[in-house]
Amino acid sequence: MFTGIIKTTGIIDRVRRMGGDVRMTVRSPGLDWQAFDIGESIAVNGVCLTAVELDADGFVTDVSNETLEVTALGNIAEGDEVNLEPSLSLGERLGGHLVSGHVDCVGAISVRDVDARSVRLGVTVPEAYRRYIAKKGSVCIDGVSLTVNAVYDEGFDVNIIPHTADVTIIGGYRVGTTVNIEVDLVARYLERLIGADNDSGITREFLKAHGYG
Repeated sequence: MFTGIIKTTGIIDRVRRMGGDVRMTVRSPGLDWQAFDIGESIAVNGVCLTAVELDADGFVTDVSNETLEVTALGNIAEGDEVNLEPSLSLGERLGGHLVSGHVDCVGAISVRDVDARSVRLGVTVPEAYRRYIAKKGSVCIDGVSLTVNAVYDEGFDVNIIPHTADVTIIGGYRVGTTVNIEVDLVARYLERLIGADNDSGITREFLKAHGYG
């Protein structure tokens, strides 16, 4: 699990085809990677990957064809900058929201407007995932935990404060940039609980009566 609070960024140093998928080397002097263990999970632009090699300034990870096909990592190239977050340890602060590192879909930046010292981003997402995104709810974009400002037919808006723009790759987004989207886990589980085969007693009416909707 992750929190959506980016610890550092890195640069894709090498992308190598191996046996039909990809081995990727990430360089990042922002953390002491030798303090971690082989096999640890690291979120790269919000995608949970496994470290297969570690050294002082980075790590190596394998990326399956499935991951390349269903996430924006399929477009990754040597020299690209990426957001990085090692997995959450028990006892650490949960500064963002619970993030699994399992990307739901790929979205695209449709709007980039300056709003005072911040930037407002509009993000389009596939129709099947829009129902999981709610105003003032949480969403994860390229591994960054963000609050949804507005929801509309094609997607949603988020506000990027200067700090987030400075310490993540979001500051470099432009209209057309493709991004990994992970919707809030709570929305997923609620849908399951109130589904047609639900025998838990939790219904839409129950949730509304208790202030959820």
